Amino acid sequence: MAIKFFIQKDIPDEIQAEVCETIAALGGRVEPKVPRAGFVLVQPGTAEEERLRLCWSTPERPERYFVPYTYVEACKVSGMLLKQIFIHDGQPIRMHIDSSIANVNVRAALSARIMHSGGDPTASAQSARVILADPNTDVFQHLVKTYQSETNKYVESYLWVKKCIEKGQVFYTPVVYKNPGGRRPGEERMQFTREDEQHLCEWIAAKIPYKETGGRTGNRLYQQLCEMASDPEYAWVTRHTWQSWRERYKKNASRLDLKISEIVEEKKPAHGEKGQYGYVRAPEEKPKRTRKKSRNTAASNGIVDMNGEPFGAPVDGATPVPGPSGLHSMETYSVPMPPLPAMTGVMGQVGGPADSFNPVVYQPPAPVFQHMSVPTPGPISAEIARQNAREEEMEDDEVEWQIREGTGPPPAWAKRKLADEEEEPSKRQRTGSVCMPNGLHVIDQAVRDIAKEFRFLIEEVQEYYDKCGDAERTRNRFKKMREVLNALPDDDEPAAA
Repeated sequence: MAIKFFIQKDIPDEIQAEVCETIAALGGRVEPKVPRAGFVLVQPGTAEEERLRLCWSTPERPERYFVPYTYVEACKVSGMLLKQIFIHDGQPIRMHIDSSIANVNVRAALSARIMHSGGDPTASAQSARVILADPNTDVFQHLVKTYQSETNKYVESYLWVKKCIEKGQVFYTPVVYKNPGGRRPGEERMQFTREDEQHLCEWIAAKIPYKETGGRTGNRLYQQLCEMASDPEYAWVTRHTWQSWRERYKKNASRLDLKISEIVEEKKPAHGEKGQYGYVRAPEEKPKRTRKKSRNTAASNGIVDMNGEPFGAPVDGATPVPGPSGLHSMETYSVPMPPLPAMTGVMGQVGGPADSFNPVVYQPPAPVFQHMSVPTPGPISAEIARQNAREEEMEDDEVEWQIREGTGPPPAWAKRKLADEEEEPSKRQRTGSVCMPNGLHVIDQAVRDIAKEFRFLIEEVQEYYDKCGDAERTRNRFKKMREVLNALPDDDEPAAA
């Protein structure tokens, strides 16, 4: 049997025609009267919709549904007749879309889905039966806590609408029991057994075998015990909390200490053995720092320099160079080196790498820079070094920026090049580098056109343009000048009486 529809009369005619065409294409039928079982297509938010609902929404006709006229297109898109599931006691379920769903498009799509499935998404938070919110916000948790005591109000995620439509029925998020804490009336707490006490004594005997060490009534010992619950051998620790284990020992210490002593006597662990409570790995020893040998020990070790003097001894008439060697000039070098064979100027074998400083004296090496000749007999002169320098020296006039004094000539840096002076007369404001087909710049061509039009010299027009920099202004000026010249009487004409 064809599904019957009734369309609200004041909906625009073009919309009605489109809806009727879609209904007919899908096999439905539009009736001129309100059907007993079928759909009443309305325009939400209008006075006519309220009137139709008041007149024709009755409990005696539970199969008569009021939906927006867009319902037909929604059924066409989904390929099925959308069920009217958001109905409670014959009335649309009133829903409120919370502001935590901030996306406008999501809110509009959510509202349309609710209406197409029989619900009313226009209710306020106070009057709504279902409040839809974003579960990823703090507002959602606040709403849940606020309305959890109200039996006829539900806080759901915005995805709840889609889930209900897919399942074809309304289901609310179930509540689960949360233990408020404490024992139930008449329920006894977990009792300690002999096995529990035996396990406890074995734990304490392994961690603190000797009571005089202390720590048997501390918290950490029993917290560590409960942390072992993941180990299958310690599955028994879950029977009680660490506080209960601690209280069990504390209240029965005199009796349990005897059991612990028997276990210790049997196993005989060493005092401070690894694994016992309170004992941790000793820190690593820091290497001892060896003292550096003084210079005076060099002579006693038989080390001398190239002049036969004890190593590090000052030379007459020379200024010592700061450094570990105390040598002067570049004739000899003193650097720390690994052991090397005996060399000229060194008596005996050089010390090993364990020494804090191993001075080695050897002849000067070959020059590093091939273009620089380093005379070995004496120090390098400043003139020779300057001649062979790779850098250039700054001129005297480059030391600082010079300035013009009085009417004197300008400094060299302030003088313009000849090419700049030649280009100076032709400088003027240019808007771009656009050229005409004849090769002239657009401004040059404009100056020529103005001069030709008003019969002036190009130089005259050019001079004025250079002052103002505006082609239109230049044209108007020379136009007025030509008009004034044309209005002047000729000298041959007699003056008017």
